[in-house]
Amino acid sequence: MRVYEVINVRWFNATAWYAITQARLLTAHGHEVMVVCLPDSPAHLKALEYGLPVATLDLNTTSPLGIVRLYVRMRRLLREFPPEIVNCHRGEAFVLWGLLKLQSRGLFRLVRTRGDQRPPKNNRVNRWLHRSLADAVVCTNSAMARHFRDILGLPASHLWLIFGGVDRDRFKYDPEGRHTVRQRYGFGPQHKVVGLLGRFDRVKGQWELLQAVSRLYHDGMSDLRVLLIGFTTATSQAEVEGWIQDLGLTEVVHITGLTEDVPACLSALDLGIVNSLWSETIARAALETMSCSVPLIGTTVGVLPDLLSQEALVPPGDSGALADRIRDVFSDQSLVQRLHKQQEETIRDLSTDHFVQHTQSLYTRLLSPDR
Repeated sequence: MRVYEVINVRWFNATAWYAITQARLLTAHGHEVMVVCLPDSPAHLKALEYGLPVATLDLNTTSPLGIVRLYVRMRRLLREFPPEIVNCHRGEAFVLWGLLKLQSRGLFRLVRTRGDQRPPKNNRVNRWLHRSLADAVVCTNSAMARHFRDILGLPASHLWLIFGGVDRDRFKYDPEGRHTVRQRYGFGPQHKVVGLLGRFDRVKGQWELLQAVSRLYHDGMSDLRVLLIGFTTATSQAEVEGWIQDLGLTEVVHITGLTEDVPACLSALDLGIVNSLWSETIARAALETMSCSVPLIGTTVGVLPDLLSQEALVPPGDSGALADRIRDVFSDQSLVQRLHKQQEETIRDLSTDHFVQHTQSLYTRLLSPDR
């Protein structure tokens, strides 16, 4: 198959990761894939790093002249590399791809993947875009799929639920890495280490995690330690370090910064946390943590209720509930065993192999003459 994976975000978030991973896996399975993205964006650089063919377009332009120029360039690209599938992972320029599909009399099938947090409003335009212009809508979590089914009225045949997948050969428990990382940060066998994998950003809930840890530590849980596997983005590391100092946790919390040994850092944990406040529609960090056989607790946002059992979930932004759940995990070995069992069963079906198989099934179905 000849495929465009269109990803026009300005940072390498989970949506970009989903699209680039999809492109890389499809390419590895023998398909011809072109990544269409913003010039010099992190997605552009990551695609080049993987050796993927790339076309850069100013997909987010809003000026009338810019839109005309973009449309001309898109038409030229279609002539140079005519696709069978165009998968748009963002809404900007989606209408233009739809117009090109109509103008070309069905040259390609158009897919809209909704890996973002905002459900579309139920209006005539959105119903037309998703029910008529798009040949299929892919959702990365059940909450978004229910919105399309129940609110926008998409038929089941038009709606696909495809979770992201994790590379289980890379993300697996690493006992040597665990020893190295725990030694690096001074974690002894007596320490209970919790960790959060995620860029420093308000949405990731580092502040609420630190509040929960402060409550536990100052209430007598002196063996508690924290590893923040993250780095400066919207929130600076200096700001996070200020929180740590203000809460009296300078001996408790450690920051890795940008690191390549993520599996080793995850293996060093006794408990993983995904503490997102509102946007966790793909949950790359959750998949990677579970794949390393680390028990995980998370908030009730996005895809996390699809991945975690009820007793592993807490309300977003509730540092008190988070503190209580952390205490529960470290005081109830049967709870840890239940989390391990449920999460291992879940992650078994969320490998990159499953991800690409589901994607190929969708694309093959769309190209079938009897669809």
